[in-house]
Amino acid sequence: MLQPIQEFLLCPTPDAWVQQALAHPEILLIDHANCEKKAASTALNLMYRYIGDFELLNKMSRLAREELRHFEQVLAIMERRNIDYRHVSASRYAAELRKHVRSADPEKLIDTLIVGAIIEARSCERFARLAPHLDEELQKFYESLLKSEARHFQDYLSLAKKAAGGQSIDERVRFFLELEQELVESSDEEFRFHSGVMN
Repeated sequence: MLQPIQEFLLCPTPDAWVQQALAHPEILLIDHANCEKKAASTALNLMYRYIGDFELLNKMSRLAREELRHFEQVLAIMERRNIDYRHVSASRYAAELRKHVRSADPEKLIDTLIVGAIIEARSCERFARLAPHLDEELQKFYESLLKSEARHFQDYLSLAKKAAGGQSIDERVRFFLELEQELVESSDEEFRFHSGVMN
């Protein structure tokens, strides 16, 4: 399940990020909840914008339902641990990737789907990196997310290839993966689920 993702991404999550995640368990869960909510929102936005593509509509509908279910599961864990769901600022990760999405379709759709694939792949990779270091409840939960996150990655990537109409998307994928690697390996001021390593 993880091998295609590890081969797709250009770098692993740094060990220092894993240590920072373990040192900030409340922020990890709060920002994880935020990520699930944003992932559902992205899928719904695609459903509203591209209403003529039945495959996209079905895959994004399923994805949105799964992400909202994950959001509910994170909230339940937070409630059991007496963690308030408070505002935390977003990391620069997704915004920096989306900054380079082209403005006109079909290129806009292709890039948006590629970015979606990369975010899902990195999320899956980070769940797998974190799971062995967590308590039993969180370990089981994060391991349970791997299958759906890996499928979301594949769905986004296959939809991007379809949107390209037979043209290769390899160059755009490589462009966004190189940008993603820079974001993952560079320094960030604050810890977040998709941040780089804190200074």
